[in-house]
Amino acid sequence: MPLPDKSLLPVINMAQLMLEAERDTVGITPASIAAKVKLAAQILNAPDSDQDMAISTLIQRFSHWIGKDSTLQDTEGHVAWLVSARKKDWRYWPRYQTYLERKLSVDVVGALDESTDHILGMLEDPKRDGSWDRRGLVVGHVQSGKTGNYSGLVCKAADAGYKIIIVLAGMHNNLRSQTQIRLEETFLGYETSEDRIPGKPLGVGEIDSDTAIAPHCATTRADKGDFNATVQRHFAISPEEKPWLFVVKKNKTVLTQLLKWIRNHVADSKDNATGRRIVTKRPLLIIDDEADNASVDTGEQVIDSDGKPNDDHQPKAINGLIRSILHSFDKKAYVGYTATPFANIFIHRKNATTDEGPDLFPQSFIVNLAAPSNYVGPARVFGLLTPDGRVGGLPLMRNVSDHFTAPDPNSADEPSGWMPPKHNKEHVPVVNGQEIIPPSLKEAIHSFALACAIRTLRGQGREHSSMLIHVTRFANVQKEVFGQVDETVKKMVQRLTRRIDHETLVEELRSLWERDFVPTSATVAQLLEEPGESKLAPDWPAILAALPDAVSDIKVKTINGTAKDALDYLEQEEHGLKVIAVGGDKLARGLTLEGLCTSYFVRTTKMYDTLMQMGRWFGYRPGYVDLCRLYTTEDLVEWFGHIADASEELREEFDAMAESGATPKEYGLKVQSHPVLLVTSPLKMRTAKSLQLSFSGELLETIAFFKDDARLDQNLTVTNRLIAAMQKPSEVNPVRRRAGVDQPTNGFLWNAVPAEHVADFLESYVTHPKARKVNSKLLAEFVREMVSKSAELTSWTVALIGGGRGPEFTFDGGLTVDGTLQRSADPDVKERYSIGRLLSPRDEAIDLDGPAWSAALAATKRAWKPDPAKQSAGVVQKEPEVPNGPAIRRVRGKGADGVQSAPERGVLLLYPLDPKLAGAGVFPDRTKPIMGFGVSFPSSESGVKVEYKVDHLIWGQWELEYGASE
Repeated sequence: MPLPDKSLLPVINMAQLMLEAERDTVGITPASIAAKVKLAAQILNAPDSDQDMAISTLIQRFSHWIGKDSTLQDTEGHVAWLVSARKKDWRYWPRYQTYLERKLSVDVVGALDESTDHILGMLEDPKRDGSWDRRGLVVGHVQSGKTGNYSGLVCKAADAGYKIIIVLAGMHNNLRSQTQIRLEETFLGYETSEDRIPGKPLGVGEIDSDTAIAPHCATTRADKGDFNATVQRHFAISPEEKPWLFVVKKNKTVLTQLLKWIRNHVADSKDNATGRRIVTKRPLLIIDDEADNASVDTGEQVIDSDGKPNDDHQPKAINGLIRSILHSFDKKAYVGYTATPFANIFIHRKNATTDEGPDLFPQSFIVNLAAPSNYVGPARVFGLLTPDGRVGGLPLMRNVSDHFTAPDPNSADEPSGWMPPKHNKEHVPVVNGQEIIPPSLKEAIHSFALACAIRTLRGQGREHSSMLIHVTRFANVQKEVFGQVDETVKKMVQRLTRRIDHETLVEELRSLWERDFVPTSATVAQLLEEPGESKLAPDWPAILAALPDAVSDIKVKTINGTAKDALDYLEQEEHGLKVIAVGGDKLARGLTLEGLCTSYFVRTTKMYDTLMQMGRWFGYRPGYVDLCRLYTTEDLVEWFGHIADASEELREEFDAMAESGATPKEYGLKVQSHPVLLVTSPLKMRTAKSLQLSFSGELLETIAFFKDDARLDQNLTVTNRLIAAMQKPSEVNPVRRRAGVDQPTNGFLWNAVPAEHVADFLESYVTHPKARKVNSKLLAEFVREMVSKSAELTSWTVALIGGGRGPEFTFDGGLTVDGTLQRSADPDVKERYSIGRLLSPRDEAIDLDGPAWSAALAATKRAWKPDPAKQSAGVVQKEPEVPNGPAIRRVRGKGADGVQSAPERGVLLLYPLDPKLAGAGVFPDRTKPIMGFGVSFPSSESGVKVEYKVDHLIWGQWELEYGASE
């Protein structure tokens, strides 16, 4: 819900306190909320007219919840210390807790309290004697409130006795300033000034303004408020040892000055062996926001040919300086926060140098934060993959195809037009020879204008509203775009406010409202079923009347990385800022665009973490998610879908490994050879040229298929050849006993199939190049390597699955499935047959007997936790009744109590898909089935990998597809 008018806050807070007092005895309902709001308004003599907003706010607060975090940790050398007695005299966390409870429900604040206690407890007690070093990573979701989490950690760390707290806040002044402002509100309690003397109280300082506990701060919110040479020369640690906060950019000059200051003014001892000046009396905590950006050492040869740290290696500047700062303290902790952890997991865990010390691998712990139930993330935007396709996604994306003109396929010309995928810094955007914006961007601006008007009618007129335009990384081209957008907006505002030549514009807006906003709001209301929110669009006359005022103060801005980007929102806090932000890389990472409604995004980079971080439209959209729009290309929508799926897969495996007690080191080894890298790491492979992959413990399934008969027939022939080689099935329509009930599977099953038959099938099957994870020839090579090097995967279970809605089909040799299967095609993908999931989850466990199935189900239940993000995407939250894939593969490969391990047994599942059930026009003339397969590899400790090399042809294609390296 939007923050209500400040005059309402006392009513809301009093009503919330009354509701909390009774929740355990009478519960909380919309009726009880309304009653308590009415009572609080009477006590405080508040007007009746605003009570609906107060009621809606409280319904929202009490309906939101946060799931449970998952953790991998290594306790070697760690001493448990965080008990209730250590919290008795805390001052910073209690006031932050009170501050949060004025905005959030007690349940949500309680979850944050539990999460930050857990993270702090995995650091060392700052009062512990001797040297210690803890390094961890906290993985959240893009725009999901990581700042709130590390603000809580900073408060608790200061309470516990950490004396120097450094927050590394991005690479540009705008993000550093934004982070500084938030920590002033949540930790410092006062506004910083250029002379670094505490200013007026704010945030937590309005709750407890005792100057005796006011932390020191060496940085300010100003554009030049970062740590600098002048500060370095004159700053000294104060004798009373209150905690010091530094909010600094990841900048070589800034970090060099900070390191100098530490060595010259804070160090109290010297390392006799190296002569390094070190700090022994003041424990250090470094919080690294966006830890995957700039902090990771991307230099080569961190490890020598013997697998040992190369002491001659020179780390990249930022990485080396962060490590040097840590290396200057005897007692230190480092916690990285990120939504895209791949780069951090790839840090070599053994890397260390004499001058800089160990690298930043999160050797102590990795925490996977749960998302709150009101978070609009990939699961909500894109939906989830199922055998019926991708379901539950919100209809908020709009296709952009007019931003450039493709050349004739037979010509050597490059794409041209307004913003072609490849352009240089001299490019001038033109449409049909005119320096104007394309129709899709004009519609996006109109969409933003309508969103502003409708938000006003919903009582959100004083909230910030933003639009993002991200089409180029070149500053000169951004200026051209800014000029065109600014001119368009000025004309729109003039026509609506002065009613001059406005008829055509009004008709365009009305048409957009009617064909887009009305049906979209209705669909979103049905999908989300959020209590306390009215998602239906107002009628057109009301919108038309609200438009002039709603658009009159829209400003077009270029985001250039200065602190002013963040301060503008603060200055307009009372009235709400309406801004259309034109930006590039300085806009992409970290900076929060408050009230983001509309995004126009046609950049072509497909590096996993870059794409995720540019997804600024993920986050919280209380009361206006139905008004949000993402204008982008089909290609980028498809890639975001891949990324959402990859993230979901890795989080599921993380939870399974956490349940089994795995360490960060073990997870790092797993991820570094994970086949999901075929989706996420093409850009990384430009330097690596190859990947070392292991498929142990993985499930691979074909979800992208050719449409031409020649290759589909080849795959059918390969399947016939395999069936002939396996000869008579071991079982027909196999039945398995599951939880006391017989479960039949329609089809045929072969046991103890030699590995060579499976490898031959995979070698000859032709996978689609868009099926990046499922490279059948690579899978065949992996099977053969496992057989020869570890004597695993030698004996296979193969199942041919039938029983679908399609007609029966007889394979060579007379084997007939009594119904081919339905898998619907994605209607937005034209050049191939693309489906959601191939496998039904229970099929993967077809080889497990009763005890093994029960063990896998028990492991699944232990790892399972309600996921608020999935619940909001329309998925029913209930305890699993079928084991999940990671548990099935772990039990098969490693066994369990009373269950023998079987690392020699892989599972191959064959699925004949009916072409007529794929969807209208997908296969107009085909009658024979399309053969898909799934391979379930048992977990293994063998460490066998196969090398995936990128040849020059693929390299050239990637250059075209991904654009030049950035």
